[in-house]
Amino acid sequence: MKVSVIVPTYNRPKALKKVLDGLVNQTCLPHEIIIADDGSTRETAMMLAPYLAQSDLCVHHVWQEDRGFRLSRIRNKAILKAQGDYLVMLDGDCIPEKHFIQDHLCLAERGCFFQGKRVIVNQKSEDQFTCLEMDSFARRLVHAVKLDISNSHHILRIPFWPAHRTPKLSGIRGCNMGFFKKDLVAVNGYNQAIQGWGREDQEIVVRLYKYGLKRKENPFKAICYHLWHPENSRNNLEKNDMILEEAIASASSFCESGLTHLIPDVNSNIGGNNNEMD
Repeated sequence: MKVSVIVPTYNRPKALKKVLDGLVNQTCLPHEIIIADDGSTRETAMMLAPYLAQSDLCVHHVWQEDRGFRLSRIRNKAILKAQGDYLVMLDGDCIPEKHFIQDHLCLAERGCFFQGKRVIVNQKSEDQFTCLEMDSFARRLVHAVKLDISNSHHILRIPFWPAHRTPKLSGIRGCNMGFFKKDLVAVNGYNQAIQGWGREDQEIVVRLYKYGLKRKENPFKAICYHLWHPENSRNNLEKNDMILEEAIASASSFCESGLTHLIPDVNSNIGGNNNEMD
């Protein structure tokens, strides 16, 4: 099964490089990595250039103009670009543990989407924290004892720990999720009516539940390390809450402002270049 990793980013090239270094050092490499760029400046493109040029590594840079926080739209562009059967959403400031892709493949199950867990790296440690810090349990334990990280129980990787299912909406974290592409296409992807920070992940999960999927979790596999960053503006949250409530009240699993709005635009961009601009 082919895995595409979709990595949203916006003007954090240093953090994004750490995420990419974590992905290229996996025990099981993904089929492709798609950088879903919500309007970053040239600094991000310059950092990505060596990764895009590697012949043994399939990395795409899908970019859109900076018109504010449009995470749903850039994720949808990346979904349409993706060649994988299974899509892993991993934020551009979340460093994957080296078994991350292997674990996602193991946990992928038809009729389910997977909600992964995160360890949070605090402000004083985020600048020095890299994928090398996760290579040994001893290093991870030191960080936990020093309180450099929170949610530190997730530093344990227990391969035989059973996954469980939950119908809850709470605890949804879009920074680490796994979906079969056909399921995202069936609900028309992320709702682009949601702009500004918040609720795009809960809204799509509501529709995936209505479509018939179950939520799968495992606290000790497919873990990422979320680097500290300042909080995003919540200015649009009230409007986004209303869109979420509409999705909850609706009988439909399909959103109108989704993938289908982008299909002509994306088809016109697809070609041999790994850099796609809009």
